[in-house]
Parts: sequence; C-alpha cells; structure tokens
Amino acid sequence: MPDEYSTGSLVKARGREWVVLPQSKPDLLVLRPLGGSDDDIAAVFPAFEKVAQARFAPPEPGDLGNQLAAGLLRTALRVGFRSGAGPFRSLAGIAVDPRAYQLVPLLMALRQKTVRMLISDDVGIGKTIEAGLVASELLAQGEATGLAVLCSPALAEQWQQELRTKFGIDAELVLSSTVSRLERGLDLGQSLFDKYPHVIVSTDFIKSPRHRDDFVRHCPDLVIVDEAHTCVAADDTSSNSQNQLRYELLRRVAEDATRHLVLVTATPHSGKESAFRNLLGLVKPELASVSLDSESGRRQLAQHFVARKRADVRQYLTKEDGLSDDSLAERTAFPSDRYFKDETYKLSPEYRALLDDAIAYASERVEEAGGQGKREARIAWWSAIALLRSLVSSPRAAAKTLRTRSAAAIAASAEEADKLGAPLTSDAADNDTMEGMDLAPGAEITEDDPRSRLGELADRAAKLEGPAKDLKLKALVKHLKALLADGHNPIVFCRYIPTAEYLAEQLENDKESGKRGPLGAKTVVKAVTGTLSPQQRIERIEALAEEAGEDAAARRVLIATDCLSEGVNLQHHFDAVVHYDLAWNPTRHDQREGRVDRYGQRKDQVRVITIYGDDNGIDGKVLEVLIKKHRQIKKDLGISVSVPDELSTGVTDAIVEWLLMRGREGQQDTLFGSEALDTATSKVESDWNSAAEREKKSRSLFAQRSIHPEEVAREVTSIREALGGTGEITTFVRESLEALGAVLRGTGEEFTAQVGGTPIGLQDALSPAIGAEVIDKDRPIPFRTDPAVARGEAALVRTDPVVGALAAHVLNAALDKNVLGARPARRCGVVTTDAVGTMTTLLLVRYRFHLTLPSRNGDRQIVAEDARLLAFEGSAKNAVWLTPERAAELLDATASVSTDPHFGERTMTRVLAQLPAAYDHLGVYGEELAAELDASHRRVRAASGEIVRGLSVTAQKPADVLGVYVYLPTNPAAPATTPGVSA
Repeated sequence: MPDEYSTGSLVKARGREWVVLPQSKPDLLVLRPLGGSDDDIAAVFPAFEKVAQARFAPPEPGDLGNQLAAGLLRTALRVGFRSGAGPFRSLAGIAVDPRAYQLVPLLMALRQKTVRMLISDDVGIGKTIEAGLVASELLAQGEATGLAVLCSPALAEQWQQELRTKFGIDAELVLSSTVSRLERGLDLGQSLFDKYPHVIVSTDFIKSPRHRDDFVRHCPDLVIVDEAHTCVAADDTSSNSQNQLRYELLRRVAEDATRHLVLVTATPHSGKESAFRNLLGLVKPELASVSLDSESGRRQLAQHFVARKRADVRQYLTKEDGLSDDSLAERTAFPSDRYFKDETYKLSPEYRALLDDAIAYASERVEEAGGQGKREARIAWWSAIALLRSLVSSPRAAAKTLRTRSAAAIAASAEEADKLGAPLTSDAADNDTMEGMDLAPGAEITEDDPRSRLGELADRAAKLEGPAKDLKLKALVKHLKALLADGHNPIVFCRYIPTAEYLAEQLENDKESGKRGPLGAKTVVKAVTGTLSPQQRIERIEALAEEAGEDAAARRVLIATDCLSEGVNLQHHFDAVVHYDLAWNPTRHDQREGRVDRYGQRKDQVRVITIYGDDNGIDGKVLEVLIKKHRQIKKDLGISVSVPDELSTGVTDAIVEWLLMRGREGQQDTLFGSEALDTATSKVESDWNSAAEREKKSRSLFAQRSIHPEEVAREVTSIREALGGTGEITTFVRESLEALGAVLRGTGEEFTAQVGGTPIGLQDALSPAIGAEVIDKDRPIPFRTDPAVARGEAALVRTDPVVGALAAHVLNAALDKNVLGARPARRCGVVTTDAVGTMTTLLLVRYRFHLTLPSRNGDRQIVAEDARLLAFEGSAKNAVWLTPERAAELLDATASVSTDPHFGERTMTRVLAQLPAAYDHLGVYGEELAAELDASHRRVRAASGEIVRGLSVTAQKPADVLGVYVYLPTNPAAPATTPGVSA
C-alpha cells in the first residue's frame, strides 16, 4: 500500500476528507469520514475514483489579505473542525455549546468504567443537554454502541429532535403508534432493538410484560431514563401499580453491571425515603443501603449523583468557587425569582345559583349512595368531585361534565371506581402521563333520560358563557390586557379541554367572520390541548409564533391544558403564566411555570398570575394551604419540594366533604370550621415541613463535590484553546459579515445582520441554517450571545448552524481565489504596524494527531485536528520563536500605514522560500502538543485505570502551514517589544 494510504493517514475523496482504516488493501481503501462515525464508513477503489493526500497547496504570495485575514482564517478553520483535539471526542462535532457547569456530569461519567449516573439538577438548568453530552461522548469513544432513551410518549418526539439536531444522533421512535410499522420491516426472529441501534422508547409502552422481556434481552448498552422518579415505587406501593411496573423494567435493565445507565429527574426525592433508596439502588445496588449520614457514604454517592440549584450555577468558575481569578467566570442568565400575583373574582348571581344547586344535587347523590354500598359511595364521590371541579373551571366544562357519564360508573368494585375516577379528577404528581388527563370528567351515574336534573343544570351552564355572566372570564380578560400592555406573551393554563377551547373562542380574532376579540387586533390567540398529538402541539405553537411575526406590537396568547405542563420548552415564545384553573397538587403549578422559567428565557422575571374564586368554596383554601405553602418552601430552599399526593388529596377531600355537608344542611358558615379540614391541613403542614427539612439537609449533604471547579476550569481552558471561545466567535461573525457586505445594526455584544447584499454563495449556505424565507425577504438575522436561541435567530457560538455556514464560506473563499465576491480571509498577508519592533512572521498551522483510545469494545483509531498560531522574529533560518500568548496578540495588530502590494508580494515570496527552515520547529512543537493531548486524556480518565492503559497519541508529520502573515515595523530601528526564545 502506498505510504499516503497507510493506516491512520488522511485522504481526500468524494469532496471530503477521510481516515484510512486498518482493513484497507492497496487496491481497496476502507475509509471513515474525518469526525464521522462507524455508520459512515465507505469503501473506495483508487483505480476508479480519485483519491489524493489531504494536504493544502502552498500559499500564493500574490493573494494577500489585510490585517484581519489571519484571525478570520484561524476561526473559520477551527469552527469547521469536527474532530478537535482534546479529551472530549464529541464536542467538536455537536451543535450545542455547553455551559461550563454542564461539563460536570460528563467529567464524572468519564471517570467510571461503566457509567452509572443520577442527574438531578433543578428544572431549567439543562439536564437533557447534560445527558446528551454523556451519551454522545460514550458513543464517540466507542464505549457504547447503542442508545435507548426511556421517556413519556409526549416527550419522545422532543427527545428525538434534541438528539438529532444537537448531538447528531438519529434515533427511532418506539411507541404504541409506531411499533407495528417498525416490526413489519424486521427479518424473521429479529428484534427491533437489534435493527435500530438508537431508539427512543415510551416507558409506558415498554413496561408491559409482552414488550418488556424483548427489550431487556436486546437492550442497548447505554440507557437514559427521563423523569426517573416516576419509574420507582415506595416499598408500600401496590405490586400492579404503574410505577411498580416501570420499576420492575428498570431493575432488570440495571441488573447488567456492564450497561451504562443515566437517570434524569429534577425531583429525586418524592418525600418517601424508600422510593429514593430504590432510585439509588438502580444506579448501584449498594447505594440503596449505604449510610448517607457518614462521610464515606456521601463520598460513595457523590461519584454518581449531581444535584444543583440555579443559584449554584448562575455564576460559575469564579473566585468564590476557589479559582484564583474570574478570567473563566461564566454567568448564566436564568430569570430571577418569579413574580407572583393572586387575583380573585366573585361568581355572578346566576353562576352562584347554579353552583349551589349543583352542590345540593351532588350532596344528595353522595348521601343516597352511602346507604347503598361502598362501590356506589365511591362512584358518587368521584362524580361529585368531577361536577365541582368542572363548574369551577368554566360553563363549557360544566355543561360537558353534566352531560357525560362518569368513568367510574362502570366499576364493579369500590377499588375499581377509585382507579377509574381518580386520574380524571385529581392532579397526582405521579400520574402515568398527562395524555388524556385534560378530558372533562363525567358526572352522570345513572341512565336517566336527557331531561334529567343534570340535563337541566347543563342547559343552565351553557347559558352562562361570555363575560357578562362568567366573571372569571371577565377577570382573565382584564389581567391579560395588563400583561400584554407590559410587553408580555402569556400562557393560560386550564384543567380541561372544553375550558381551553371556550377561552380561545372568547379571546381570539376571527378573520373570516370579522369578529374582533377583546385583546386587540394584533394579539394572536391559539389553544393547544390533548386533542392534538405531541408533534401537532409543537406545530401549532410554531404557527402561533409565526402568525404573530416580528411586529414589536404583536402579542401571543397560548391557551393550554396540562398536556404542555411537562417537558415542552416554551421559553422562547412566552414569558408569563396565568393559572386559570387551580391544580389540586402544587407540583403541577411548578411544572407549568417551569415551561417558561428556564435557561433561555429573555425576560429577567417571569410573571405568574393565579386566578381564584373568592366565593366558590374551593379555590381559596387550595390556594392558602397548598399553593402558597409550596411557593414559600421553594423561595426558602431555592428548589421545589413535592407534597406527597395522599396529603394534598386529604386536603382537597376535606374541602369537598365540607361543601357537600353544607349542601345537605344549608350551612353558610366559614370553611375554617371544618374539623376534618383542620386535621388534614395540620398534617400536610407538619409532613411538608419535615420533607422540606430533609431536602434542605440532603442538598447540603449531597452537594456536588466529586468534581472541583478547578478541574472544570482546566478542561474549559483546554476546550477554548482548541475550539475557540465566545469572544472570538463574536469578532469573527461581525468582521466577516461586514467584509462580505452585510448590513449590521447594533453596537453591543448582540446585533442583527441583513445579508441581502452578500455573495450569493453565502446566501445559499445560510438558507437551510436560518430559513429560506429569512434570506429571500432579507429579514434581519438576530445574533445572540445566549446559546439558547429561538427559531430564526443565531447564537454566537461555534456550533450554531449559521456560524458554521459563514465559517465554511470564509474558509472556502480563502482557499479558492476564484470564488466570486469578497474574500475576508486570505492565506497570506503583509502588515506594517507599530505592534512589532522587528520583522515578525505569524504562522497558522494545522496539526493532526493519531489517537489510539482503548475501550471495553476494543481499541479505537481516531484522527484529531488542532489549529495553532506560532510566531518568530527574524528569518526562518535564525528564528527567535515567540511565546504562544505573544503570537495570539499579533491577531490584534493594526496597520499603521498601507503596505505597497508589489513590495508585499516580494516580501511574502522571500519568506515562503525560507519557510522550510522552520519545519523542524513545527515538528517538535507538534510532539509537545501530542504529549499534552495524551496527558489530558489520562487526566480526565484518571479514576479508571483500565481505560487509559494502551492509550497513545502521535502527531502526523509534516504539519500543514495554512497561513503565513508578515508583520513589518513602522520604524525598523525600534527595538523588539517582547523578548523571544531562540530556536
């Protein structure tokens, strides 16, 4: 085999660069794309296809650039790296720029031979990104060959999109709606988990015994479990409960000690110690019983458990974290504390009369059923709750409930009645899924004719629609107008589908009929409920944002049920939450608010308005006992502490019992006189305070301590040296776009750019990244410093698609002088400047390294890239080499006078002719970089000795000199400003 085709060498074929693999023969090359995976391996016959060494042609001395050329070319080159040098193999190839604190779980994972992690960071910190980083790194290193994500079916498509767009992992959805199609494509006896290496699986689908056994037998070697707290059960949980079925599935998955397992949840501790211990036991069996009061036990847990509040990471890598200075400090723009406002309303006389009659009816039913048997009593109980909750929600929901048969009515026993009735009428935090939970419950429990008493109540409810008699709706309109006037875009959360549809009808502008809603002509209102599939919900939200458009005066109002209260991230489009219906478990309120109060929210403060009835007998006490108490605990601790479902249910049951008693006896006395309610309130207060104290203690005991900030800082420095930092990207984007003819507006760190006047090649490259309509209509493209950007915006990070497209254009234009239009970067330049005292030459050098990375799946051969600046004073033959810091400073040198082009070309010709004398130094420097790279891999994996045995790093020679830039002193007699080191 020719030397240029030897194993590990780089070749160019089919328009891209490849690594030659060991299976290659002289007449057949087996190639893997540079930065690609084993899935992209291809075979090439050199006799039939053009294959050449992947080398740059020498720079041309006549193709000179200005003082910005070197910096732009270096950044363009580094942005294009898909296999960067450093211990993290995946970071160069993913489309996300992780925050420094998000590297902590990754560092913890790489210190384990088999990764077992429980990631329990607070809501909105970025647990999905942290889990994705671990997964992409394990796959890139060959430590894992397949991935399964277990999650709620409502979140499956979001996980699929996150993995594909941010981490380049294509995963197949395995849901009840897709499994038949997938199984039709299988060979005889083949499991779909063998056919598809990366899958996203509905936990509720796969937990059934029929599918569970196949999954366990063919499960990938890396599993991520989202919302892991719903997959464990306390020791006193029924054996056939949904949580118990999920727990049995995960227990069997975790039994394989060689399987990587990453559990993700913001609420690891539900208040039940046994459930928390069972969760830890999935990570490692010994953690289920280890003493967490001892220092050794906490150290053992700290290797696998990370749980941080926003306050812990809002400012990171500062002197307060033990670092010597704030040079690497990272400030993450989480919103400040939420602004809460509770707004009341009173029932209209007609609504008051309807509610009183409904309570009297429900009371009679419950009393009558009590004498018939336990089954009948429970059916009547759930019917009464359904009736009361729907009446408090809206006239539309009330009418629907009054005309619908109760789900519990078909129950054969009291236990079955509870199983059927509870999900639709309660707000349990551990409900299997929010799917189907926003249906209006039924209240009918007998087969009466349509003109029954319930039918009459339904007719009365239907006549109460509209703000004249529905004063709750009138109050909502008032508060929405205030929010919109203050520049907010709110989400209104309802309990039931009929309520959401009713509000949308009352508030929206109807273009066809010409009806104008009460919120203004430029306010777009849409409803998203469980009647839509998860993908349709996202599409409707995007349609709402698009219809509102870029008009600063346009406003968005989303009416939603709790089908959006978990998982879906809405911070880019909305910044306020209105609780139109109170949830009977405060955790649900926190979940709703968490959709907008998270990383990426532009508003510094998220507004939360809770609308409650002052005189309906229910809302006031729920607000006081449950909602306000939950807020106070979160404010004190900085995190949410769940109230056990049975405690919140005890409070709401006592409220309903009191209302029904009042309906029987005609009492109008205060709710506070209920002895049962007082007892339930005292118990929830006591148990909740105890849970908060335990959580406060555990957060102190289990604070992340296995990775010190200094270790993170060292790796962040290494990453920025190899791939560039935010400041470098911002400068690159500004200078490149200006040089290419874009119109930039904004003088601060953030700005907008119109690219209609740039070369057509750049516009074509940007179109798929930002959207064809933006380019065609020459809309301004907002560039943000925050990596969490909305659609139609670009982030000033190297992994953003817009930045990548711009860098590719700049690099290609620098390499090809025949490209049409402006060429901001060039491979050569001669600059006369006051920044040097003697002739100084700056080299932009691309280094490539061959790495052998041992893994439990065999050695993996990888080629990594790095771009470095080297500079010397004088001639190449007698070079005085400068420090790397001094070389980088030359990028900021400005021209003091113009350099004559003919003189510049002659100077560059002479320097290029002498340059081979510097190649020995470039080779020695490459070996030093290889040694540093070897050390960094060993450092990151220091805790797992087996992983680093056999690791090797060698530099490929010769290095590629991509750019040569000569800096001439304005006054040649001036002494050198910085002493160098003689070659």
